[in-house]
Amino acid sequence: MTGHARWGDLAVRVLSGTVLALIGVWAVAKGGPVFVWLVSIIVGLIIWELVGILDPGRILAAVFMGTLSTLCSYLAIAFTAGFAVPMLMIPLVAGYFLLPEARRIFLIFAFVILVAGFGMSSVRNEFGPIWMLWLGLVVATTDIAGYFTGRLLGGPKFWPRISPRKTWSGTVAGWIASGILGVFFMGVTDSGLWLFFLSVATSFAAQMGDIAESATKRQYGVKDSSSLIPGHGGLFDRFDGMLGAAVLVLVVIELTGYPPGPI
Repeated sequence: MTGHARWGDLAVRVLSGTVLALIGVWAVAKGGPVFVWLVSIIVGLIIWELVGILDPGRILAAVFMGTLSTLCSYLAIAFTAGFAVPMLMIPLVAGYFLLPEARRIFLIFAFVILVAGFGMSSVRNEFGPIWMLWLGLVVATTDIAGYFTGRLLGGPKFWPRISPRKTWSGTVAGWIASGILGVFFMGVTDSGLWLFFLSVATSFAAQMGDIAESATKRQYGVKDSSSLIPGHGGLFDRFDGMLGAAVLVLVVIELTGYPPGPI
């Protein structure tokens, strides 16, 4: 691979990634309705992209499902007490009937997307901006460390049939970088050694989210989920890691109560 081919998309990726990061940091800092609406809109757009992948001819169905998912996601997050589960179920039921040929894959991914949106909001609203920053940085660090290490070192492929560009060197670099990030946040949050292990596990969950999306796109012959983000493809392409990471963290919160309180 030539140097130009290896790094040809770097400038566009960095610029797009920077804009996304700035929007994300601003929303995390603001919290409240701003963050909830941003997460809900992202959820809706990813569902829109998902329907476009599974059934590209159903433009109106994709728009309807995206809009419905945005509204239901917002209501589930904004009025959590006794309201979240029914609201999150509505897009799943609608998709079940609208996408009979791909309902199994739709239900799996839509469930993860909707729960991930709820998980991100739970981390921000219940535990504070520092923990949401940690979650976002773990996902970003995993992606950045994997991108640069994989292109610099190369080596054996992690899962070539599913994701031909992902290498073992990049995968392990993501775990190491996330573990180091976890050690840093241990000092910032007084959260103890468990944060190191949770950071590595969250990194792995982010990678599995990436792998799952890559497998689906490959199955349906799609390169990018959409063209919304220059250099990155669609929001599904950009947030696939966050989906896996947010679901894992939400499960940990529900089962253990960890992380240890708001900051």
